Amino acid sequence: MTTFDETILDNLEIELPSWAFGNSGTRFKVFGTPGTPRTIHEKIADAAKVNELTGLAPSVALHIPWDTVDDYRVLGSYAADLGVRLGTINSNTFQDDDYKFGSLTHTDKTVRQKAIDHHLACIDVMGQTGSRDLKIWLADGTNYPGQGDIRGRQDRLAESLATIYQHIGDDQRLVLEYKFFEPATYVTDVPDWGTSYAHASALGERAMVCLDTGHHAPGTNIEFIVAQLLRLGKLGSFDFNSRFYADDDLIVGAADPFQLFRILFEVVRGGGLDTGSPVALMLDQCHNVEEKIPGQIRSVLNVQEMTARALLVDTDALTAAQEAGDVLGANAIMMDAFYTDVRPMLAQRRESRGLPADPMAAFATSGYAERIADERVGGTQSSWGA
Repeated sequence: MTTFDETILDNLEIELPSWAFGNSGTRFKVFGTPGTPRTIHEKIADAAKVNELTGLAPSVALHIPWDTVDDYRVLGSYAADLGVRLGTINSNTFQDDDYKFGSLTHTDKTVRQKAIDHHLACIDVMGQTGSRDLKIWLADGTNYPGQGDIRGRQDRLAESLATIYQHIGDDQRLVLEYKFFEPATYVTDVPDWGTSYAHASALGERAMVCLDTGHHAPGTNIEFIVAQLLRLGKLGSFDFNSRFYADDDLIVGAADPFQLFRILFEVVRGGGLDTGSPVALMLDQCHNVEEKIPGQIRSVLNVQEMTARALLVDTDALTAAQEAGDVLGANAIMMDAFYTDVRPMLAQRRESRGLPADPMAAFATSGYAERIADERVGGTQSSWGA
């Protein structure tokens, strides 16, 4: 019988984003659905249901100001009562009119200070929630040659990040995400892992890189980036999703499960899932046409399945084949692991831990979707910006 390292799978935790449970859509339409959360409390309740059925998602990331509350300690207690905890705090400097031409890179010092102050407020939230990570993604950039001073924008970004970093606590981290385009199309101020790495390295040891699997140009070898950042000790977190064309924010593993397998192989090989690893895994997806809670369940199961397959790679045999120059033999070892169906083993593993063998089926028959559709009537459903 095929086996895998139980310790690594025991360490597998995948943070859920609060916004995945709100309404989202295409760039032209946001679709409402029955039972969509109206408050952060209802988002957390839905996330807790995912964790209850999968045992894989014990934390929920917040987005500020979308998830602003009067008392975050009370919110943390509410989450704990449901069996989850509050996780990464995500900032937002892309929905305010003042940020039309940039936030942390803006030429106007007043606008830059406003963006800095927002991040300092997020750090205050982290103090109340016990969150480790402040994740920064910037929409800053330009659309036309000459529109902005490329080097000057980098200088202002470095200065702004340094100011924020000074307020990061000893047990906290600043995690800088990158994206090669959108909304800026000529120059995005943090377009790639190298730029994020350069800024994080300049800041210090508590600054890390966040890798979003959808934020790369077509054909990019993402697993190489993963291996390099792990080698450099600067891979702080993942935002898992899937893409066919651009930043599609689809269910992780939906477009290219083999790519997800290759990425997770490098994560395992680089110690990213070892006990005490600094690497955090999170989903960053929008469920536009599919149901949200099942979409999150399917996503965490996809990550678990590909992790299990990655653990099946015979690394001793792989190394021997590589050193012998056995090209096809080495590739076959990888492919044998990828093609192994680990779902029966994972189902048995779940049952042995008091979890449903099939979390998707368990949710479908739980009555939870029907209950929240009846209960969550009236008010304003959560969506982009709330």
